[in-house]
Amino acid sequence: MLEPSHNDELPPIPGKRYFTIGEVSELCAVKPHVLRYWEQEFPQLNPAKRGGNRRYYQRHDVLMIRQIRALLYDQGFTIGGARLRLSGDEAKDDNTQYRQLIRQMISELEDVLVVLKK
Repeated sequence: MLEPSHNDELPPIPGKRYFTIGEVSELCAVKPHVLRYWEQEFPQLNPAKRGGNRRYYQRHDVLMIRQIRALLYDQGFTIGGARLRLSGDEAKDDNTQYRQLIRQMISELEDVLVVLKK
C-alpha cells in the first residue's frame, strides 16, 4: 500500500520525534485542512494535541497519512473503502510500514557513508 508510484516521490521523513501539521503537509503532499478532515474519518490517525490544540504528529502518523493518501489518490479508494482496508489489514500494514522505514534508514545511512568518505 505504500508502494504506489507517487509515494516514492515524497520526501524522506526526517529523524524527528514530532512534526507540526505544516511539516506533515509538506512530507505527505496533502493540505492541512485535509489532514484535519482525515483525523475525523480514520480512527487510526490520532496525533497528540498540546496547548492551543496544536497537533504533533509522530513518524507512525506520517506513515499512516502516506498510506491513506496512497489508498485515496493512487488506488482510487473511497474514504469508507480506505477505512475498511486499513482496519482489516493492520498486520500487513505494519509490515509495509516497517519495510518503508527500513528503506528510508538504509538511504539515510548511505548518505552518511558518502559524507564520511569525503
